[in-house]
Amino acid sequence: MMSVTQQAFRAAMSHLAAAVNVITTDGEAGRGGMTASAVCSVTDTPPTLLTCINHSARLNGMIKRNGVFCVNVLAAAHQDISSLFANSRENMAARFARGSWSRLATGSPVLEEAPVSFDCRVVQAVEAGTHTVFLGEVAGLRVTEGEPDGLVYFRRGYRQIVTLPVAVLPGA
Repeated sequence: MMSVTQQAFRAAMSHLAAAVNVITTDGEAGRGGMTASAVCSVTDTPPTLLTCINHSARLNGMIKRNGVFCVNVLAAAHQDISSLFANSRENMAARFARGSWSRLATGSPVLEEAPVSFDCRVVQAVEAGTHTVFLGEVAGLRVTEGEPDGLVYFRRGYRQIVTLPVAVLPGA
């Protein structure tokens, strides 16, 4: 059996494009947020998604105590917000000073300019290695008008996703 090193695994994972999101929470543990790409749908009955947060991230404990989080999917124009929320040296007040914020059902901060925001209540938290996998049932949903280009992280850098024209097949 071949052993996979942490370095080899990380290098291989850099080839997996992932949407860039800002995960937020608010409640008794306070308001917090960070950039994350580890987000995935789980089921639509009931609507549930997951996010994976490192144990060393302050947001991990905040979500555990608050019991809620919001996944704010970022558009290509939000690289500055992504970088700000990814900077662990930046305090929370400075992070939330950028952008316009509102709230939905759980009270977690919702980025007004985000193409989509999923407002979730934690239904399960699973410890997996260095991370906690938070499963969140979607309690509120906000979709912005228009179709902004998406922002993904691929090969250790930001990439813009654009809509291509539909290809017309011969004979169609």
